[in-house]
Parts: sequence; C-alpha cells; structure tokens
Amino acid sequence: MIKKEKNAERVERKQNRIDAGLMSDVYPHVSSMVIKMNYYHKGCDDSYMQRTINFYPSSAAYFFMECMKSECTNGGFDLAPAVSKMAKKRLPSGSGELHCRGNGGPGHVRVDFSISAKYSKK
Repeated sequence: MIKKEKNAERVERKQNRIDAGLMSDVYPHVSSMVIKMNYYHKGCDDSYMQRTINFYPSSAAYFFMECMKSECTNGGFDLAPAVSKMAKKRLPSGSGELHCRGNGGPGHVRVDFSISAKYSKK
C-alpha cells in the first residue's frame, strides 16, 4: 500500500513542479539560489543526511522537498514561504527548521536548512 501511495505522491509532485513555473518567471531578480538541508530523526541530534539543491533561472520554482523516511506518505517540507520572503526582501541568506507532518508520526523527521541567494542588479 505504501508503494502505491508514494507513486501517487511522485506523480502529483511532478505535476506541481511543472505548475510552479520557472525561477526566471516567478523570481526574475534571482540569479541563483542554494538550499542546504540536514535531515534528523526524531530525538536525534546527529544528521543522517545532507542535501544541497541549486536553483537557477531555468530551474522550476518548486520548493517542496519530500520526507526521506521511506515509510512516510503525505509528508515533506515546504520551503516556499522562506524562499518567497527572502526573494521579496532580497535577503542574501536565511535559515530555519521544519518538521515533517506525514504519516510517520508528528515530528518523525526534521530538517534544518540554510538558503543563500544572489540577485541580478536589475
């Protein structure tokens, strides 16, 4: 059952990525952005995975990252509000922490993230 749910989520995410549009359309003044994420299991202070995602004008403006716990469905991390706030104010960096609210139980996985952005002079 989990495999079927995960596949349905992947199809939905793929469509959402297409619907999000390009960085150049949504954030025309952003020339590049880097998001670094550290994943942690509940109750553990040691990161079990690090992830770096680079965004350019030709990238999809899609900032929902899936939960990496294999049994989790309907979970993930929405970085869009942080990215939007940074881009609107032209902030060069930002950081925060999010908890997955998927079916693996509340807070079964958390991430801390840092975002760095470069802007065009236009």
